[in-house]
Amino acid sequence: MHKVENNKAWWLVLPVFLLVAFSAVIPLMTVVNYSVQDIFDQNNAYFVGAEWYREILQDKRLQDSLVRQFIYSFTVLAIEIPLGIAIALMMPKKGVMASATLIIVAIPLLVPGNVVGTIWKIFGRADVGLFGWGLNSLGIDYNYAANPFDAWFTVVLMDVWHWTPLVALLCYSGLRAIPEAFYQAAAIDRASKWAVFRYIQLPRLKNVLVIGTLLRFMDSFMIYSEPFVLTGGGPGNSTTFLSQTLTKMAIGQFDLGPAAAFSLVYFLIVLLVSWLFFTTISEMAKDK
Repeated sequence: MHKVENNKAWWLVLPVFLLVAFSAVIPLMTVVNYSVQDIFDQNNAYFVGAEWYREILQDKRLQDSLVRQFIYSFTVLAIEIPLGIAIALMMPKKGVMASATLIIVAIPLLVPGNVVGTIWKIFGRADVGLFGWGLNSLGIDYNYAANPFDAWFTVVLMDVWHWTPLVALLCYSGLRAIPEAFYQAAAIDRASKWAVFRYIQLPRLKNVLVIGTLLRFMDSFMIYSEPFVLTGGGPGNSTTFLSQTLTKMAIGQFDLGPAAAFSLVYFLIVLLVSWLFFTTISEMAKDK
């Protein structure tokens, strides 16, 4: 008996494609169009080809921001991934305490980025902020508004507070998916806690760690509101990342052509590094 295929389900997917086209593809094409033109006003635009791309790639602001961005992203990843795993291992597995802990851990994720920046801006002040006042009371000359290292330290600490719970929750879900039989076999063999983590828990976390690493890298590489609210990119340019440099170029200077080229280069960098991350981590996971 010949089976008749029903393709009506594709009509249910069509609105999604239209929404993606409207919200992503069309703006992207507009940016590509701007990146090859010199725009004076709405009625005067001249084709310049790859001129803006050559200018952007030689721009020291892009180079400095890119280096600063990579250092920042790798710093927060190096802290948040191990810390998230450690928190997940310490979280209760059953009972009321498990539910309460999940809620408490997830609270920072519910706070918007601009509010996080405002919280830490007040929290880090030496006169009224508990964190800044406490450090200065201990004899540490802390001032994130004047000292580049203090500003950098505060931005990293702020990101760790805000996003480590995401890694912890992902790892917790991975740990809860491990069958109890694995732990029973380890107990029979009298395996140490380190052996259980090394040979049972960590291999089972590889998929969620790939997801967590990619999510955190992409998000940290596009950070904007938190450091903008906290330091405004200063002192100097110590906390000025790629997104802030792009915003200053597009809105502050209204250089739409160079800003469009900048944004496409920015997008390709995120795409390339994310692909390298995914490929490398996946191959490492396969080898293990």
